[in-house]
Parts: sequence; structure tokens; C-alpha cells
Amino acid sequence: MATNDLTRILEIATATHSGMVRSHNEDSIAADASIGLAVLADGMGGYNAGEVASGIAVAMIGAEVRKALEAMPGEIDREAAERLVRENAERANNAIYQAAQSQAQYAGMGTTLVTAFWHNNQVSVAHIGDSRLYRLRESKLEQVTRDHSLLQEQIDSGLITKEQARHSQNKNLVTRAVGIDPEVEAEVHTYPVEPGDIYLLCSDGLNDMVTDEDMELTLASLQANLPLAAEQLVQQANDNSGRDNVSVILVRVAADFAVSAGWMGRLKSWFR
Repeated sequence: MATNDLTRILEIATATHSGMVRSHNEDSIAADASIGLAVLADGMGGYNAGEVASGIAVAMIGAEVRKALEAMPGEIDREAAERLVRENAERANNAIYQAAQSQAQYAGMGTTLVTAFWHNNQVSVAHIGDSRLYRLRESKLEQVTRDHSLLQEQIDSGLITKEQARHSQNKNLVTRAVGIDPEVEAEVHTYPVEPGDIYLLCSDGLNDMVTDEDMELTLASLQANLPLAAEQLVQQANDNSGRDNVSVILVRVAADFAVSAGWMGRLKSWFR
């Protein structure tokens, strides 16, 4: 079995709310330090179908990653980690697509997805759509993922500025989603992790309502109390009209979690 229990390394806080306008919450979230995993999905579709899609994605990825780690011999390298998050995003896509095809009430349902998997002083991230991952390092917030959305394409091509995008009516038009087509490509990257980092996974109900500057200020000032920081971010979104469901996962890295490089690594460490 692959050893990736980060219970003592990762501190996790979550918060989710239907917002001030929507009658029900189509976001789904899950986080498990024992396997170093956090998953957030923002569902879309007809009545209740969005929460079915996001629920399938989150539950399936959590179960499949755990099962894969139990069957995996030795340590997890970057290639294995990226394959793990990519293949399980594809499995979730297939499951949601098949459900939508076979049951009329779920026709057209889909979901965004952002998955973060911590291993060996790294985090491997798979995302589809406009749910985001941010990182707070030394009180500076940085957006790690880039949205798969019409707005992002317009920003990239120079048609509009980021400020104009904040006031656009096209915020919900994603160019990639889980479960809409038979196949979807997750964007996957791996990043180095430092002790003290705080990672924020969120649905667009947060970043559409709260500026990056305000998120940075909240996280930097409340980083000693992660549950309060999560609740405060959700409250800020709702205070700013809360037009959408809003979900937040915060993950703080408490210490180094590099995997020993075997006897050679231990030998080198004796001479440092």
C-alpha cells in the first residue's frame, strides 16, 4: 500500500452554503487528510440534477483514490499522482455522462471539478471548468488554476480586461465541464508545497462575489483560525448579494512531508 497519510500534516476546514438566492445547494465538497485529498464540484443542470452530478464526482473520486492508494505498492511519484487525479476525473465524467443519458430527469447535467492531491512535498491538481484553487504563501494569495470559461478566453485574447470580466454577464459560461460530453480532458499540473502554505479550493460563488484582494486579506488575517476563515469567506460572498451557491475548502500545510529516499536518503541526511 502506498503511504500517504497526511493526517498530522494537513489541517482542513470546509464551509458551504446555498447563498442568498438559490433554493438548494448544487455544490459538493469533500476533504480527507488521511489520503491527502480535497475535491470540490459545482453542479449544473435541471432541478436537483446539478447536485446529483457534483455528488457523483466528489464521492467517486474520493472512493477511487482511496482504493487506488490501497492497491499501490511503494511510494507515489509525480507521474503516478497526476495519473491518479486525471484518470479519476475521466471516470467521474463517464459515470455522470452515462447517468444523464440513461435517466431523463438528469439529461444535460454536469459539474465543474477541482481536485488537489498532496504527496511528497507536492500537490497535484486536476481541474475542469471554473472552480478554482488558490494558494496563500507568506500572506500573498495567488490563483493557481486558470478557468476553462468564455471569460478567460476573452481575457487571454485581449478582448476584455480582468476588471471588465468582473462585471460581465457571461460569468457562468464554462468551456469545459464534467459529464456533458462522452470525454473531457482535465488540466493537470503539479506544484511544490512549502510548510505554512494555505490552499483554497472554491466554487465561483466565492470569487464572483469576493475580490481576490479581499480573499487575501481575510485569509492572511484569519490564518490562525482556519474554520473561522472558511466561514468568513462564505459570509462575505453572501454579504455581497450571494447570487450563487458558495463552497470553500481550506487546507493548511503544517510541516514538511517529503518521502524518505530510502537508505541513500538517510545516509545523505547523516552528513548534512
